[in-house]
Amino acid sequence: MESIKQILKKGYGPSSSHTLGPHRAATIFHQRNPQAQRFRVTLYGSLAATGKGHRTDVAISAAAAPIPVDFVWRADIVPEFHTNGMLFEALDADNNVTDHWKIYSIGGGLLANEEIHEEAKPVYELSHISDILKYIEREGLTFWEYVEMHEDKDIWDYLMDMWQTMQQTIEVGLSSEGVIPGGLHLRSKARQYYVRASSYKPSLQGRCLVVAYALATSERNAVGSTIVTAPTCGSSGVLPAVLYHLKKNHNFTDTDILRAMATAALFANVIKTNASISGAEVGCQGEVGSACVMAAVAANQLFGGSPQQIEYAAEMAMEHNLGLTCDPMCGLVQIPCIERNAMAALRALDINLYAMMSDGKHIISFDKVVETMKKTGHDLPSLYKETAMGGLALLSEDDND
Repeated sequence: MESIKQILKKGYGPSSSHTLGPHRAATIFHQRNPQAQRFRVTLYGSLAATGKGHRTDVAISAAAAPIPVDFVWRADIVPEFHTNGMLFEALDADNNVTDHWKIYSIGGGLLANEEIHEEAKPVYELSHISDILKYIEREGLTFWEYVEMHEDKDIWDYLMDMWQTMQQTIEVGLSSEGVIPGGLHLRSKARQYYVRASSYKPSLQGRCLVVAYALATSERNAVGSTIVTAPTCGSSGVLPAVLYHLKKNHNFTDTDILRAMATAALFANVIKTNASISGAEVGCQGEVGSACVMAAVAANQLFGGSPQQIEYAAEMAMEHNLGLTCDPMCGLVQIPCIERNAMAALRALDINLYAMMSDGKHIISFDKVVETMKKTGHDLPSLYKETAMGGLALLSEDDND
């Protein structure tokens, strides 16, 4: 299992699969063919179906500049290897193909094809929470100490950088107003919700602020600003909202927060290794479901949960997101994505409370529910896996049904 740095990393929205991965692929191909007169890029499957809404063409063109790019959209062709397929072709002045490269964006900004599978070097020898739990119980460790044992010495500096970026994104989002680009005419609501939260009694104010924080990050993601994948761009609003709330309202230190982030990323890493965090592959259960796991785990650790209670919180967070579809309206990471991040943040806090009231004992393990999520995702029709061809994606702004 690779480093948690692959889970938490800076990027720009709105989608790690649709913008980060294609941008990286285009950068590599451009470096390989600096003398090309133009590029032709054929997008397949989910990339073609929702690429315009996800700004895939913008991301690729930016990486290829100043070489112009011609796009071919083939949503009707779904590659067997992965639905997010791309064919890059370099053309000379006579439109002859001088080089070509077929590559796939497999989630989290990572790339793969039949010859290569882009992964960082293995860092963890254990890749299931049940095995990790047995190990730390035997050694008297915590989850975050297990992370510290396996990561490079700079891990805490790295996580601090991610945490500072998360906070900056929220603060920018809370002061931003206007219509989010894309055609849905959806206005930013984070600032409005933040102001309104001040009028509620303390018993409700905290929850209202969590909503505002989640909206702040998710709206910044939607406009293509810098965010931290947690574990993806589309689900980047959940963990920061919960952590920001707990720091502001419960006085947890940055050290506490970083340790909670380490544990949260460990659990997401297990999901990524044994299932998927790609909405195009398993639906939104892999994205917002995983983000809910991260936030629930982080909150539970911060409030003093035992390793067993932390594992229980993670299991509940994924269990109650099973079957969650990825059906963005107009292929944009806006509806239901932005609101869904806020709901997941609230759910994570409720799950933390439930787990803290328990003794940590439960029937279904986290590893089993991750396995179930993978099977559920593969059973979901492609209509509900980021193709914008089913569910809410079929509704128009004026649809009253």
